[in-house]
Amino acid sequence: MEWGNGSLYADFILLRLFSGSCVPWLLFALILLVFVASIASSTMFLLIRVDPRLHTPMYFLLNQLSLMDLLYISTIMPKMLLDQAMGQRAISFAGCTAQHFLYLTLAGAEFFLLGLMSYDHYMAICNPLRYPVLMSHRVCLLIVVAAWLGGSADGFLLTPITMQFPFCTFQEINHVFCEFPALLKLSCRDTFLYETLMYTCCMLMLLIPISIISVSYTHILITIYRMNSVEGRCKAFATCSSHIMVVSMFYGAVFYTNVLPHSYHTPEKNKAVSVFYTILTPMLNALIYSLRNKEVASALRKVLGRCASSQRIRAGDLSRKY
Repeated sequence: MEWGNGSLYADFILLRLFSGSCVPWLLFALILLVFVASIASSTMFLLIRVDPRLHTPMYFLLNQLSLMDLLYISTIMPKMLLDQAMGQRAISFAGCTAQHFLYLTLAGAEFFLLGLMSYDHYMAICNPLRYPVLMSHRVCLLIVVAAWLGGSADGFLLTPITMQFPFCTFQEINHVFCEFPALLKLSCRDTFLYETLMYTCCMLMLLIPISIISVSYTHILITIYRMNSVEGRCKAFATCSSHIMVVSMFYGAVFYTNVLPHSYHTPEKNKAVSVFYTILTPMLNALIYSLRNKEVASALRKVLGRCASSQRIRAGDLSRKY
């Protein structure tokens, strides 16, 4: 098939994570295990919403983060599992465009949400008495809408530009999904101007949430320093530590992918970093927040206890029936 004008009708070939693997079934089982664990971790916060103690702004935002993580991994991992199981690697132009758009939108939305969540921590620690008023349900909705709009703008802006380039080299994408740096390498046009614009756009996108995080945590540290209670300081640090860990993982990977010069990049490094923040990070997010939060762990035990008791009641009813 001729590329250039005909690239709209051509399929792409995605490389596997480990192309030379001699045990593909083991790799499939590993990917499936991570996928199931990520789904379970991401849905955990959606399940524990039944606990009234968690009907607070912080957990409302955590539920939105879990939803984004759930959609995020569902955009990439099912295709990886299908390719690994069926031995196929092709993805259509339309499928690649859809994956590219969803990936940018969801990653961008999570990017902005993590930045705006620092504002919630700032209000909770620096203005605890006014927190219910300052972080009303309306404000939480505005934060979530702003995050989704920011991510959508990223997807709608970059996807049409990236996919309009003529792909006139070999159609094999040296990646596990349709990420735009790997796609641009297939273009037969000079993409320097577009990559420069993307670099500028990414820098601006980084500056907005990082500025919010920096200002928020500066005020938080000042407030913690002025606290006389050791218990209050420990509680404040516990509230912020999980968020800082998640932000460091996600922003670090985004910084490597979109900001560092090309000299720091290799195909294998790019695949490893992308797999980390698209597959492992969603699973780790929920684990970090749950393992470091007593309220979440208590609510999860309550939900599991209810499920176990309902199963025992059903088993008892069935035994009496028969």
